[in-house]
Amino acid sequence: MSLFVGLDIGGTKFLVAAANEKGEIVHKIRRPTPLDLEQGLTLLHDMIDEVRQKQTLAGIGAAIGGPLDWEKGIVSPLHQPQWRNIPLKQIMQDKWQCSFAVDVDTNVAALAEFHQLQNRVSRFLYMTISTGVGGGLLTEGHLYRGTRGAHPEIGHQSIPFQCSFPERIECECGADYCIEALISGNGIRRIYQKPAEELNDDEWHEVAYNLGQSLRNMAALYTPDLIVLGGSVAVGGGERLVPRATDLMRSNLKIVPIPRVRLSQFAEVASLYGALLLAQKGSSALE
Repeated sequence: MSLFVGLDIGGTKFLVAAANEKGEIVHKIRRPTPLDLEQGLTLLHDMIDEVRQKQTLAGIGAAIGGPLDWEKGIVSPLHQPQWRNIPLKQIMQDKWQCSFAVDVDTNVAALAEFHQLQNRVSRFLYMTISTGVGGGLLTEGHLYRGTRGAHPEIGHQSIPFQCSFPERIECECGADYCIEALISGNGIRRIYQKPAEELNDDEWHEVAYNLGQSLRNMAALYTPDLIVLGGSVAVGGGERLVPRATDLMRSNLKIVPIPRVRLSQFAEVASLYGALLLAQKGSSALE
C-alpha cells in the first residue's frame, strides 16, 4: 500500500500525517519546532519515517510560513529565523524519491477549506490567526497570486487600531502597525504580556475591533463571498472574537456586498489537511 504524507511546518510545532489513497489519515504525530535548521530537517525526516510505517510514499505535500518560491520549493519562513533560502523540495525529493509540493501555509489551508465546501463559491478567502496572520484567496477554485507569483500578505495591512499599549506594537516584518502585530499569537503576547487564552473581555474587545477593521479592508478590496477564519487564536477566541469583529465589518461596509464569515471546520489543522491534498494532487493544485 502506498501512502501520502502531509507536513505542517509551523513556527511552534510540526504536524505530520500519513493518509491512504481514500484520503483517510492512518497516522498523525506532533512535535515542537526546533530552533536549529538541521535539527528541524532531521526531525521532519524522522516524523515522515514514523508515520509511513515502512510503506511506500506516493507523494509529500507541505505547508510552511512565507515567503517562499512554490514552484522551485525554496522556503524562508519568517517565524523560523534559521530557515533562509532552504531548497526544501530538492531536499525532500532526494531523500524520499517521490513527488513533493509546497506552498505558504495559508494557501494550503485555503485549498483544504475550499475543497470541503458543499456549495462552492466564486471568491473564497481564508484567514489564519495563529503565531502570525496570513491568508489565501481563491477565485473560481484557483489560488490568487500577485506579481511574479508573490503571495498576498494580508497580515501586513495597516488599520486604524485600538490598543491599550501602543508602545508595544511591533511587527517582525519591520513595518508599522501591521494587523499581525496586533492580533496574532506573538503580537498578543507582546502587547498584553500573556497568551491569547488568558485575555480578559476588554482585551478580547480590542483584538476583535482590530480584526473587524481587517475584515472590512479585505471585504472592500477582494469582495469575497465567504471568509473563513482559522488558526489557534481565531478558534480559541470563538464567540468572544468573531461576532464582534463581524459586526464591526458589517457596520462599516457601505458600497460592497457583505461576505459571510465563519470559523474553520478544520479548527487548527487546516494546513495539515491541505498538505495531504497537495501530496495527492501535486503542484497542479497550486496553479
